[in-house]
Amino acid sequence: MDTDQPMNPYTGAPTGDPVPHTGTDGLDAVCRLVAAAAPAYAALPLTTRAELLRRIGAALEGSRDEIVALGDAETGLGTARLHTELTRTRVQLEMFADAVLDGSFLEAVIDLPDPGALPAPRPDLRRMLVPVGPVAVYAASNFPLAFSVPGGDTASVLAAGCPVVVKAHPGHPGLSDLCGALVTNALAEGGAPVGTFAVVRGMAAGRALITHPAIAAGAFTGSAAGGRALADLAAGRPDPIPFYGELGSLNPTVVTPAALAARGNPIAEAFVGSVTLGSGQFCTKPGLLFLPAGHQLDGVLGKAVAAASFGPLLNARIRDAYQEDAAALAQVPGVRTVVPRAPVDQPGYRAGAQLLAVSAGDLVRHADELLAECFGPAALLVEYADEAELLAALAVVPGALTATVHGEGAGDPVAARVVELVARRAGRVIWNGWPTGVAVTWAMQHGGPWPATTGSLHTSVGVTALRRFLRPVAYQGMPDELLPAALRAANPLGIPRRVNGEPLT
Repeated sequence: MDTDQPMNPYTGAPTGDPVPHTGTDGLDAVCRLVAAAAPAYAALPLTTRAELLRRIGAALEGSRDEIVALGDAETGLGTARLHTELTRTRVQLEMFADAVLDGSFLEAVIDLPDPGALPAPRPDLRRMLVPVGPVAVYAASNFPLAFSVPGGDTASVLAAGCPVVVKAHPGHPGLSDLCGALVTNALAEGGAPVGTFAVVRGMAAGRALITHPAIAAGAFTGSAAGGRALADLAAGRPDPIPFYGELGSLNPTVVTPAALAARGNPIAEAFVGSVTLGSGQFCTKPGLLFLPAGHQLDGVLGKAVAAASFGPLLNARIRDAYQEDAAALAQVPGVRTVVPRAPVDQPGYRAGAQLLAVSAGDLVRHADELLAECFGPAALLVEYADEAELLAALAVVPGALTATVHGEGAGDPVAARVVELVARRAGRVIWNGWPTGVAVTWAMQHGGPWPATTGSLHTSVGVTALRRFLRPVAYQGMPDELLPAALRAANPLGIPRRVNGEPLT
């Protein structure tokens, strides 16, 4: 039987026992179980659903030291980073619990009958969102907690009232096992139906999962190739299902001439900090930095890279791909090297940072080669001569999760036009900040036009992430006793509703 073998990125040596992949019969049994659990889980009171989410968060917190130690051994991300990520994971579970209790996510809308309505009498209409059914979640490697087994996709699926099957990432199999057991036990102790949650493993199981008739939607964070393959499978089913994939992003950052003059050195230093954060393995890493030509920041950038400290890459595959992609970028015509990749003589999956530069005109001429994501601590400076060159170069940048503008406010003649342009091509636009760091809030948008995601209408971070796993149903002329509780006349759930167009609480 095929297995996922945990590897230590610090040493490149195996660590822990291999974890078997899920076979065909095992996958089918899991999917049948979650299908059976779906109606019962959706019918649980909102208070119970919220309590289940809190129980999962408490279980993770209770095993903090074990989780962090095992996570570091399998990912090399460092204990400080993993402690922070565990806190984020717990907090987002608690945030979804609060959102479930609030009830506004159901979007309950009531239009009372009106015989005098124009152009025709209006019947009684009541509309709300309901769970879509079992969801397949594909875990990421670079956030082994927040975007993995107990992460935001799992939390938002459960908050929406759907069972979830997580396809574990092979990069941290022992951690996935541990977290899977904690989630399973927390749900069982809270009274969730058997089959509400499951974990499967292996590439073959991942492909079969998205096509299984029991699965009603999919969510993915990972590579463009992997996400596109799963999206095609989801769309090619006899019954196509929605697939929400986050596939990566170049995250352009623009420095206007006014910002360069006012604070060029601090911007350059902070840019290197953002690029090397997490060894350049954040989906929000600023991979493109647009600078006025003649910026004279090469020396500052070189010193910042030399002073940066970061750990190994997550696994051998990522390290090898990074080295290959970084070398290919350096060979594109017109590209010059600002900071070469330093040779690394340490063990494990380590790699040096690299900064390259190219003119805005050459970026446009060689867009196909230069506008490919290089996952790791590398970035490309794009040097523009004037505003026209800047806007022309930005126009060829593909859809992104984020876009950042460093400007000098109302007196900056370039900033407003840049903000307007990048807002058409990114899900989050940042002013005088950095994209690495995604707040888990109601207002967050973590998504963007293709190829950042397979669909830009939703977010994978924040409360509204659960909207992906809900669908609207309208009831017309239905007797009150047959309506869902959220739509009954007495509002027994006490949730916010809109009645005849007016918001009521």
